Amino acid sequence: MRLRNTLMIATSLVLAISLTGCGAGPDAASRGIVRVTDGAETAVTKDGSNIKVRNLLLVELSDGSGTGVLVGSIINSADQEDALLGISVNGINALYSGESIMSKNSVIQFEGASANAKATIPGMNVAAGNETVVSLFFAKAGLVKINAIVRDQRDTYAGITA
Repeated sequence: MRLRNTLMIATSLVLAISLTGCGAGPDAASRGIVRVTDGAETAVTKDGSNIKVRNLLLVELSDGSGTGVLVGSIINSADQEDALLGISVNGINALYSGESIMSKNSVIQFEGASANAKATIPGMNVAAGNETVVSLFFAKAGLVKINAIVRDQRDTYAGITA
């Protein structure tokens, strides 16, 4: 009986250690994954700028018009003011309305409950599931290009409209 209990405890310890350990080691591919959304992210930290682009993506409207709508946030963490001058997707200028002047710690939010800006891209003609280049033009930070995925207008993005 004692030998059986000892074997049971030893087997349990070996299984617990081997099943809960990282079998691929410290260089496992899954260890480096930090992207938890579809949205693209980047930062501009040159010449006194500190602009962060977070969760940027496009939603292709389901009306067949080929129109895209920008979703995401732009944050200015710099001490100096900056301004978003324009947005384009594949060389097509976005129709932009809303906040453009960005003081310290201000956020331009595209879509959602706290949205303070809107950007639609008529004739974008990029199908959902593909990536495309979004160009953001800032007064001080300059040109920022970012590859963003295009999502279809369903699930989380069902309420997105032009």
